[in-house]
Amino acid sequence: MRVNWGALNTSTQTVCIAGIGHAVPPHIRANSEILKAFPDRTEEQMVHLTGIKERRYAAEGDSATALAAIAVQHALKQAGMTADQIDGIIMATLIPDQPVPSMASALAKELGIPRVLAFDLNAACSGWLYALEVGRAFILAGTAKNLIVVTAELLSRITNPQDHRTAFLFGDGAGAAILTAQPGGHRLHRLSLSGDATQFEAIQRPGGGARMPWPETGASADLEHFYLQMDGAAVFKHAVIGFAEQIEQTLARENLKPEDIAWIVPHQANERILKAVSRRVGIPYDKFVVTIHRYGNTSAASVSMALGWAAEEGIFTDGEKIIFCSVGAGLTFAGGLLVW
Repeated sequence: MRVNWGALNTSTQTVCIAGIGHAVPPHIRANSEILKAFPDRTEEQMVHLTGIKERRYAAEGDSATALAAIAVQHALKQAGMTADQIDGIIMATLIPDQPVPSMASALAKELGIPRVLAFDLNAACSGWLYALEVGRAFILAGTAKNLIVVTAELLSRITNPQDHRTAFLFGDGAGAAILTAQPGGHRLHRLSLSGDATQFEAIQRPGGGARMPWPETGASADLEHFYLQMDGAAVFKHAVIGFAEQIEQTLARENLKPEDIAWIVPHQANERILKAVSRRVGIPYDKFVVTIHRYGNTSAASVSMALGWAAEEGIFTDGEKIIFCSVGAGLTFAGGLLVW
């Protein structure tokens, strides 16, 4: 069934992003390091296939929680707020530091916020946008006033260095936003959340959960199940369709035309995917905020990191309309409008 987005009522209450921050580990892992395991491949081939030249890797002993805290501190500073003004933390991640308790709770302790609602959310690469919409709904419902919507991923920990399909793709990073009902920030409109479970196996990490727990120490096991796996052809096809649908649905829902959009801030999946999306929706590629060449694919963190990088660079101006869009494992889809 096709939804008539123009017929849907939306709340008149404004929810804003008051501050944005991002953080990356200091170590840069270039393609040349990864290529040592693949002597039959070249730098030119990898850049052509992915658009990625380098990514950041956390050091042994580093935690995603600590990286998230850095991003949050940047966001709080930009918002002109302190941690004691926060009453909720929503953490989007597919690889938390520990299963229990939540990484959001660990972050609350790290930030010195003892009494706060806190939980993790996993929608893979769409996670931060899912978390933004959950946070927006919480504020509209009166559940919270000021929320940290944060994401941190150490994908280097679950990337198989011997698998050419994934070894070049993933990196580590974190991003955060302060979500509030107070006026004066960047206005967040309702985000569309959806998915396609028929493509459940296109991107997966089957090991590490209750169905396939970690093997006992010293046991013989196929560790392939504990790394990220990807069906590249399926992901490319469905990602292009999914990204384009999110952009087109946002335009229809907001009664906008492609030329009304100043910027697209997409999940940084693959440069070829993003260029195909640009052609499909009729929005020039130079309007896409692209950071994949320097950070790789950081899953749930990528949209927030791209937004944070662009804000630091000062490329946005007041009143500009920005569309978020993402496709993640599941498959999950998310998209919507931000007015700067």
